Amino acid sequence: MWSPGLLCALGRRRPGPSVPLQPLTRLLQREYWEKTPTRLLQSEYGEKTPIHLLQGEYQEKTPFCLLQREYQEKNLTHLLQREYQVKTPICLLRREYREKTPFCLLQREYRELPLPGQRWGRTQHLPPRRFLSNKPKSRRHPKTFPVLDGRVPAVYRHVFQENLRNSEAVIKRYSELLERVKEGGGADAVLRHTQRNKKLFVRERLRLLLDDADFLELSPLAGLHMPYGNVPAAGCLTGIGRICGIWCVFFAADATVKGGTIYPIGVKKQLRAQEIAMENRLLSVHLVDSGGAFLPLQSELFPDKLHGGRVFYNEAIMSAMGIPQVAVVCGSCVAGGAYVPTMAEESVIIDKIGMLFLAGPPLVKAATGEDVSPEELGGARLHSQVSGCSDHFAPSEKEAYECIRNIVSTLNCEPVPELDREPDSPLYSPEELLGLAPLAYSYTLPVKLILSRLLDGSRFQEFKAAYGTTLVTGFGHVQGHLVGIVASNGELAHDAALKGSHFVQLCGQRRIPILFLQNTAPQPAGPASISQAEAHSNRLKAQASMMAAVACAAVPKITIVFGGCFGSDSYVMCGRSFSPNFLFLWPNARVGLVDSQNFPTVPPAGDWTGEELELKQLKAKLEEESSAFYSSARLWDDGIILPQDTRKVIAQCLEIMEQKKYQAVSPRPHPIIRM
Repeated sequence: MWSPGLLCALGRRRPGPSVPLQPLTRLLQREYWEKTPTRLLQSEYGEKTPIHLLQGEYQEKTPFCLLQREYQEKNLTHLLQREYQVKTPICLLRREYREKTPFCLLQREYRELPLPGQRWGRTQHLPPRRFLSNKPKSRRHPKTFPVLDGRVPAVYRHVFQENLRNSEAVIKRYSELLERVKEGGGADAVLRHTQRNKKLFVRERLRLLLDDADFLELSPLAGLHMPYGNVPAAGCLTGIGRICGIWCVFFAADATVKGGTIYPIGVKKQLRAQEIAMENRLLSVHLVDSGGAFLPLQSELFPDKLHGGRVFYNEAIMSAMGIPQVAVVCGSCVAGGAYVPTMAEESVIIDKIGMLFLAGPPLVKAATGEDVSPEELGGARLHSQVSGCSDHFAPSEKEAYECIRNIVSTLNCEPVPELDREPDSPLYSPEELLGLAPLAYSYTLPVKLILSRLLDGSRFQEFKAAYGTTLVTGFGHVQGHLVGIVASNGELAHDAALKGSHFVQLCGQRRIPILFLQNTAPQPAGPASISQAEAHSNRLKAQASMMAAVACAAVPKITIVFGGCFGSDSYVMCGRSFSPNFLFLWPNARVGLVDSQNFPTVPPAGDWTGEELELKQLKAKLEEESSAFYSSARLWDDGIILPQDTRKVIAQCLEIMEQKKYQAVSPRPHPIIRM
């Protein structure tokens, strides 16, 4: 028998009554469980069996793995990528021209150091910030285009003379209206503005601000003969001029007109100028001298979407688009006029004459009984030193405009490169355009006679010359700028509309600006037979096709109305409703739903008995409302231009629209917030 002491020794436990005895089998199993021959062999040779040894040795050396490792980087795609990764056309062009972009060339050529002691000095005396473009604007071989024959045939001489006499008459009236507008609010108002208030006249301000006096003024006749009276130039001058070589849109209030009070036509004129600035990404400069809204017309100024508040909305949107806006407070800015400079990105206020407040001293007196001077309430020092509404303090107007020029020179904008050579002039005198401006549609001469006096060298590459001849399409150059031309040459028939649709889409694909020369025919009479009705419907379908092409062409568009602008044909030829970048009229132009000269004054037999007088009155009304002066006074266009100035205005517009190509400005999610 086993003794308890021996059993305790085998169990490795001390003897004692509290430790139960354990069987020998369980003790042996616990001690030698992991040391059986099978487990010892498994733990020793588990990873050294022939199969495991072969797998460990040759797992990466199978034929498939060896082929993968050998040829993984040698397939055709990898070899081509490794060989030509840095030799793609984009990489080669980047490496070649990285330091030759216009911006880098300009920086390298004209990098300037700040001049010590310079205060408000102009930057104009420095070397001009311009350079020659690597690619001339005249494109490729413009002299290979065919030359137009611009001689007026003898059979048309009498028509030419009639047109010439009519042009001289309407130009005389235009010049008289323009002189009246340039006087502002009249001699007494100008004298009070300059002598008593010690301010500069608005056109003198522009002379100090712009590089030169040759600027493109927009809608100078706006506001004449309105239902609420004459408002010369709508109370403000708007236009496009150069500051330090950069094309800028300016808004200059004329306080001599109604004391700077804002009328509905003035709001419309400002909104149109802002629209042009947004479309062409042009810097905006505001010269603010405003008396606030004209309260008797508040229902036409305040509540609607395109009323006064839209000006401030556009300022915020333009700032978020990255379009710079600067302002000069050069007079009393009351109520809505006070928001314009405070929403601008940088503003200058002029000592003694610049004032900014929502309500002037009279209203403060009426509301609180307190007497306060305009200078204490909202003068230049208050807003420069206390409120922060102005960023720059100018002791005089001259220094204020020099400050604006210095601000413009700090913007990230590049001027349009100069032409590498002087463009060719037309072979025919532009003065002869006066005889080509039609007195009426029946006095229209072939439109190629006009083109020969507008295009460089009178050269024109016509598109589909023998098809749809009532519409002339093709390519030409205007002072070195390549343009596609769509010109009325008769009634816009089915074939002509299809041709126009095709050509407009070509210009859109090739990114070529389009110049529309519009002289639409009076609306034809209704169809009298089934065949005429079918032809009429086909014409409408073709015109709808061209209308869609014009509306969707994502290229700059300029429209010149040199004759009639009537009915649906005016839409096809990019009228005001189709938002051309610029639209100008010749003084002889006619704008209306129907041509008043073809409007009947005698009622048909058996109909409208006794209505002849009413028809005559309606015709007289249509005649008055379709004149170019009536249209321009209501801002249905961007102004009237003289026929002989057409080439110059078109070239200015093309250069203005081209400037945005040279801007390195990216949109932001929000505008610059002053306060």
